[in-house]
Amino acid sequence: MTDGDRTPLTGADICVVGAGPAGGLIADRLAGEHDVVVLDAGPRFDPADRLERQERALRPAYGGPDVWDVGGRRDAYSASGEREYPLNHARVKGIGGSTLHWQGMVMRLHEDDFNSETERGVGSDWPLEYDDLRPYYAAAEREFGVAGAIDNPYAPPREEPYPMAAFEPSYSDSLFAEACEDLGVNMHSVPNARNSEQYDGRSACVGYGTCQPVCPSGAKYDATVHVDRAESHGAKVIDQAPVQRLEHDGDRVTAARYATSDGAEHRQEADVFVVACGGVETPRLLLLSASDTHPNGLANTSGLVGKFFMDHLFAGMGGELDEPTRQNHVGFYTSSSDQFYDEADADIAPFKLEFFNYDGPSPIERALTGDDWGDELRDRLQAEYGNQIGIGALVEQLPHKDSYVGLDSNQTDDHGNPVPDVHWSVDDRALRTLERANQIQRQILEKLGAEINWQVGPDNTGPAYHHMGTTRMGEHPQRSVVDPNLRTHDLQNCWIASSSVFPTAGAMNPTLTIAALALRCADAVDRFLWLCHCARPVLGVPKIQVTSANTRW
Repeated sequence: MTDGDRTPLTGADICVVGAGPAGGLIADRLAGEHDVVVLDAGPRFDPADRLERQERALRPAYGGPDVWDVGGRRDAYSASGEREYPLNHARVKGIGGSTLHWQGMVMRLHEDDFNSETERGVGSDWPLEYDDLRPYYAAAEREFGVAGAIDNPYAPPREEPYPMAAFEPSYSDSLFAEACEDLGVNMHSVPNARNSEQYDGRSACVGYGTCQPVCPSGAKYDATVHVDRAESHGAKVIDQAPVQRLEHDGDRVTAARYATSDGAEHRQEADVFVVACGGVETPRLLLLSASDTHPNGLANTSGLVGKFFMDHLFAGMGGELDEPTRQNHVGFYTSSSDQFYDEADADIAPFKLEFFNYDGPSPIERALTGDDWGDELRDRLQAEYGNQIGIGALVEQLPHKDSYVGLDSNQTDDHGNPVPDVHWSVDDRALRTLERANQIQRQILEKLGAEINWQVGPDNTGPAYHHMGTTRMGEHPQRSVVDPNLRTHDLQNCWIASSSVFPTAGAMNPTLTIAALALRCADAVDRFLWLCHCARPVLGVPKIQVTSANTRW
């Protein structure tokens, strides 16, 4: 796209709303064969600015949202639930989306995660099995570039090795290993969407250590990889183009109406629309698109748009050892334990343990807390830094209707639209599991001889900022928003590619599953357009007038 050209693409086959990992993968898969346009609310960040953003991340004067320019009226939100939800703490609006600041851990969901109601007695079953996503999981790992090893006895079955070798266990992993062996806790490697060697034209990880929220080297995958590739295949990418609403005619979306910074509004028409805005902005856009024919919002015959908002809950514990731990030498974790994951039932949720390499402040953060210099600063850092250690855990939250994303009509964004309202609640099963995770963490740290000085558990838990569940997938239009191919039940030419379609959350970081579903969605859109184009000369009808019956494959 020519810089500053934010006019619509004429004759577009596909309009993708959102340039994060799902939108980027779909655009890349379909560009070239089809005319694709991508709209994103945020800017295209200059890669040359990443060192400056890294410096922001290190300086205490800046908060986390400042690193990627999050905040202000554009990003206003409400949190009306029983628990505060700090939405802006970990989101990015811009080309690349949340992968610009994510940590980069990419695990597959387990087989029982797809059949939670049947196997565990709680939650919902997906309309897919694990085997349905296996080829897409493998493809997503190749697209991201994943470094991993087949050393996890608890992982679901695989069909091929990871694209790259796993990162070696860290020094602090070796400290944990002896204690875990004595306790019978099995450690194993972690699949990372970062290069352990040169891959796909990107360098190997060079160890900046600021992975979350900035990777200056590009070794950690972010969605600009696929957005840029889609452009090279002919896609038009329009940044700073927040979509205000989806216009529609009956059961078809006709245009995405978007605003630009000069105060203008444009209509992007297309044959197919893919909404890929994440678990909060996706339901918000559908609700903002309400009309006389769809008074409760688009794709919302079921009344479930925005419902069943889920996140992963964090449990953690840490302290100090009487020996060096080399904290922050690695900016991501290299070992974990899924040993307790498949013990989940109706009372205890699945969870995984994470052995941190980065507990405690970095040397720069510690240095900036005082006014000393030279030898005095060196002596203080040697006394205060380098002996902290910690363990985390992610815990599944069940889907409940009383946890949802809605609209707050009392507060508006910079375009006068109601802001998203995150109404977040936490179920008792998750709270019990947080306590269980804390028990195991305490056993390990006490076995190490650590002096425990912090804990996050049932009373003070927080979210992992994995927004899931607000446009759930299912077979039945009255009990779900999208079908197993991610097409909305109500709209024949609109798909949703996002963690918002997850019926349950599991306890694995969601991005790899988002990517696998996005690739599956791209295949479904491609088949739909092929059928439509074939129908035109044969049936003599406009290319998207193929009936639903003819496009159920």
